[in-house]
Amino acid sequence: MFVSIAVDPGSEERARELADLLAQYGFKKIQRGLWESTSISPGALARVKRDLDRATDAFDKLRFFQFPMDGTLVLSSLREKKWRRMVAIDGELQNKSK
Repeated sequence: MFVSIAVDPGSEERARELADLLAQYGFKKIQRGLWESTSISPGALARVKRDLDRATDAFDKLRFFQFPMDGTLVLSSLREKKWRRMVAIDGELQNKSK
């Protein structure tokens, strides 16, 4: 699965911590604040999300672009320590909050 993660950290120290964590999972830095993986498994992605959730606070923002996930484009975001998810089905977005 292809996954791109946009990272907007609340501090420079947090940026380094998140960069180290993403590199451990094999993500490559594409440009400032943007990381990608073309071969992450669904299980590893779940672990990345869990670890990022633990490593962030309310000042950090993350946005995941996942394709394909069940044949669709999935956008997940973490903002103010709340996960939100949008799924593109037949060209329409469906919002799901967690």
